[in-house]
Amino acid sequence: MWNNLKKAVTFSYDDGVESDKKLIAILNKYGFRATFNLNSGLIGTPDYWTCKSFDVRRLSREDVLSLYRGHEVAVHGTLHLHANELGDAALDEEFGGDKRALESLFGVTMRGMAYPYGDCDAPVAASVARAGLRYGRTVFSSHGFALPEDPILLKPTCHHDDPEVFELIDRFLASESNEPQLLYIWGHAYEFDANDNWDRLEEICRRLSGHPDIFIGTNAEVLLGEVQ
Repeated sequence: MWNNLKKAVTFSYDDGVESDKKLIAILNKYGFRATFNLNSGLIGTPDYWTCKSFDVRRLSREDVLSLYRGHEVAVHGTLHLHANELGDAALDEEFGGDKRALESLFGVTMRGMAYPYGDCDAPVAASVARAGLRYGRTVFSSHGFALPEDPILLKPTCHHDDPEVFELIDRFLASESNEPQLLYIWGHAYEFDANDNWDRLEEICRRLSGHPDIFIGTNAEVLLGEVQ
């Protein structure tokens, strides 16, 4: 399925923050390509918040344009609003507007997105489809490796801080299923700073790298077979 391989790994990280710099340096070191879900209306703004004792800050426009080269950029809502609280017109602006703004900024077509705060009821999912996006990542772990039945309501395998992440990686590596198998890990780069556990990402990458039978790709590549 993926260059005649039956296993694939992908990563998805949200919000476009300064911590993405270290995240991408580690992913690049191990040869991984990931998807980064951005809020076009917040790029380069002084918007910040605190996670535990760590101050999270947005990337500048200049950093955004250079940092994500070789990775996929995707939609995350223009202003990272609670989508469940919005009407249809506001939803269309939040997702369709973000798609258009990111396409103008990066010069490529946006294929998918991640739901801000995990808000993804039926009207929200419908607005994602109306925007012309082909996949939407939720925050609900499947703890499995099957391809999503509905890519608009995609359940990742797990968050990087999931207590079972290393067990899941071992199961994935040992799997001999004849069906396509996808390991999908997501999170926020600033969580590694807030939890002081960047070594966790290093270990995840070490375990998953160097396997010739595994395809490494962005969300669009592993879900849609499309290269950005």
